[in-house]
Amino acid sequence: MHLEHVNLVVSDLPATLRFYQAAFPHWRIRGGGRNDWYGHPRQWLHFGDDYHYLAFSDHGGGENRDLKGNSVGLAHIAFITSDLDGLITRMEQAGFKPREIVAEDPHRKNAYYLDPDGFEVEFVEYLSDLPDERNPYKDEDE
Repeated sequence: MHLEHVNLVVSDLPATLRFYQAAFPHWRIRGGGRNDWYGHPRQWLHFGDDYHYLAFSDHGGGENRDLKGNSVGLAHIAFITSDLDGLITRMEQAGFKPREIVAEDPHRKNAYYLDPDGFEVEFVEYLSDLPDERNPYKDEDE
């Protein structure tokens, strides 16, 4: 079993697509269309490869959840990359700055971005193939 897609409701489809095209230059628009979602007209599209994609619908309104708060909702989505530095360069060339870069772990590097609608997106490059080194789980009180 694997994750096939994530479906995000956004407010500005072209701005959203620009962000994710910078992150995933090898992905393409798989398909899309227009319809109504419970009385709200929307445009939707699937952006990805043959196996994984992000589904976007442009009928969003209001603000995304406060990531510093405790509201129920999406905290972030994460993607593995084999070249975090290259991804950061591509994103900067497209006008997107990381919210945070974490590089103090000897076995992984992470960069966090906010997409145009405030969804936090993490990109991680693992520097080890060993699961215990990639994700050393320990109590934060230790």
